[in-house]
Amino acid sequence: MDEPPRKRMVRPPGGEGDGRAPAQRLKTAKQRTPSSQAWLKRQLNDPYVAEAKARGYRSRAAFKLIELDERLHLIGRGVRVIDLGSAPGGWIQVLLERGAGQVAGVDLLQMGALPPAQLLQGDFTDPGMGERLVALIGGAPDLILSDMAPNTTGHRETDHLRIVGLIETAADFAVRTLRPGGALVAKAFQGGETAEVIAQLKGSFAQVRTLKPKASRAESSEVFLAALGFRGR
Repeated sequence: MDEPPRKRMVRPPGGEGDGRAPAQRLKTAKQRTPSSQAWLKRQLNDPYVAEAKARGYRSRAAFKLIELDERLHLIGRGVRVIDLGSAPGGWIQVLLERGAGQVAGVDLLQMGALPPAQLLQGDFTDPGMGERLVALIGGAPDLILSDMAPNTTGHRETDHLRIVGLIETAADFAVRTLRPGGALVAKAFQGGETAEVIAQLKGSFAQVRTLKPKASRAESSEVFLAALGFRGR
């Protein structure tokens, strides 16, 4: 698959004077809750959604990884990558386009095939799942990505604890399996009590950064922790 230009999509598609169509309105709100109406309106007027459709990406999240890669140079040609929480596959598509070698992903949801990536349906936290993923890529990964997020309960403290638990699980997996010099990128949320896990990562990586890609919606508290330069076990 041809590698796309590396300097695209670092700002939202479109803009003033670009001839973009005006904001679309929902034709009907029948039988839709206010929250579903708001979600549909965002989808209709989100330039990343339109661009993802135009470029054949399975989700707008592809542009988050594109920007992270352009800023951090994560995806070298031939690298081994494990993608945690990979459905529907937008990040897998970007990895393959940008020259990743062996790629494996896992998610609770079923995903359509994206050869040559190897995709598993299951719970990453199940015993033995991490070892299965490492075996699929033929050895220690160069890069571990985690876009995992728990089902929310609506209780702020409980949701934060669940989010931090997933980050800690991904971080522990990275420290156990990454090759020296490797990297971990994991989704987090502002105010999610991540200071302790960041401190732990700083003990194992040369650099730890918190970034918010432009493709992350402004109203979202979503950020990404990037731990670079794994020092080894």
